[in-house]
Amino acid sequence: MAMINSTSGYDNTNYSRVSGLSSGMDIDAIVSKMMRAERLPLDKLEQKKQTLEWQQADYRSLNTILNEFRTNAYDTRLERTFLARNADSSNTGVAAVSAAANAIDGTYSIKVNQLATGVARASTIDLPSGKTADGRSLTLFEQFEAEFTARGYGAEDKISVTINGKELQFDLGNDNLTTVASIINQADLGISAAYDSKMNRFFLNTTATGSEAKISITADAAGLFANLGEDDNTSMLNLSLNQGMSYTGQNASIDFGDAQGLTSSSNSITVNGITLNLKGEGSTSITVTRNIEGTIDSISKFVDSYNKTLKTLYDKVQEERDPRFPPLTAAQKEKMNDSEIAAWEKKAKSGLLKTDGELKNLINSLRSAVSTAVSGLDGPYKTLSSIGIKSEAYDKSGQLVLDEDALRKALSDDPDAVKKLFTNASKDRNEQGIATKLYQSALDGISYLAGQAGSATTTGTVDSSFIGKKLSKLSSEIKNWETKLIKKEDQHYQRFTQMEKAIFKMNAQSSWLMLMMGSGY
Repeated sequence: MAMINSTSGYDNTNYSRVSGLSSGMDIDAIVSKMMRAERLPLDKLEQKKQTLEWQQADYRSLNTILNEFRTNAYDTRLERTFLARNADSSNTGVAAVSAAANAIDGTYSIKVNQLATGVARASTIDLPSGKTADGRSLTLFEQFEAEFTARGYGAEDKISVTINGKELQFDLGNDNLTTVASIINQADLGISAAYDSKMNRFFLNTTATGSEAKISITADAAGLFANLGEDDNTSMLNLSLNQGMSYTGQNASIDFGDAQGLTSSSNSITVNGITLNLKGEGSTSITVTRNIEGTIDSISKFVDSYNKTLKTLYDKVQEERDPRFPPLTAAQKEKMNDSEIAAWEKKAKSGLLKTDGELKNLINSLRSAVSTAVSGLDGPYKTLSSIGIKSEAYDKSGQLVLDEDALRKALSDDPDAVKKLFTNASKDRNEQGIATKLYQSALDGISYLAGQAGSATTTGTVDSSFIGKKLSKLSSEIKNWETKLIKKEDQHYQRFTQMEKAIFKMNAQSSWLMLMMGSGY
């Protein structure tokens, strides 16, 4: 049988062919050898396609790394990186504290007069069991049959209850306390309801705290939730609620230094960038200081991200290309084991981006951004080296080395100058901060890489990148060549088929003559 192997999956096996029956020749082997030369152009196309796919993968990998660096550079060019604050509370049982970048350093006295609360109600006594002996949930009517019957309600009735101004309906013959809680929770009343069948208690709580949080039952003729009379304990759920009364929470109240009586509906209060999470009544002292170590940590991560990005780019353009190792054809792979294929392809993939001048320009742009002074700044801190961040020699890919002690000193001496060194914004690139310039360089690089090969999220059907278009064209050419080879193989077999027929005919005639001669004719 005949087959043309292809990395594209080209398989023209024709199981209806019968070869060499008359001639005794191995027609399949002959055609296979003939097709080997015919398919050389297809092999070249497939190798070219494979090279482009590897190149595309390299570009997309660089795009991903550059995107990560862009995000890091974006964070570093924000003022909050350099204005981070530490905040400590002397009594965390009264208040925990955190500080934003705009908080003012200092020590503040805090007194918590009262916490913000909501409204909470629970059944004050055990309710009648809500389940049968076999575990079935009882309906409202079954659970409170005596009360509903005494008040003129039957199992077929529905009752209406107005809670926080919204009317709800409950079916006595179908709903149970669990579904009652669910109806309340879905009604957007600012109230959370729950029924614990093991404890036989019903619970109502406001979802918020403060004076605006409330539970108000203004209509409950059956007395399921609220007492029929004031404080007469006639509600079936025993929630200590009277009809027509509004039960509200309370606001938190604190004294913040000389500012007394500050209120909040929640127990989280922010004053001048200082956020207090109130825990209990009492007094505490809070201290706000600049978080130099946090800034050093952020800058250290930025340096690591820069080094990773630059080294990856540098290594790619330094890789040597060895033309002796083109992509393997399918026929070549059949003669090699997996380890041999892997070793070959490692060399074949090397140096695919070595001649890319734009990548080299990107590397130079990144190096320039970290090595040149920022124009227009006052004071001694105008370069990265002035704050303890120095660059290795270019032959070592220009990696940055951070001296934390020098950076700590610069941040202590003039934190605003260090901030401007990284974050300064200007239309003039010479006046832009280090992180600002690197962010723009990363954006430019990402744009170029996407134009070359798309991104990791680009799909084949919408890939309009330079390589994407070339791959699409190559795929069409490969498909056309596969069609040509199928036709060419068929032509070869047709010729041999004609030869086989002729030989068969000659053999038949020869046999007939021999038969005649043997018979004496």
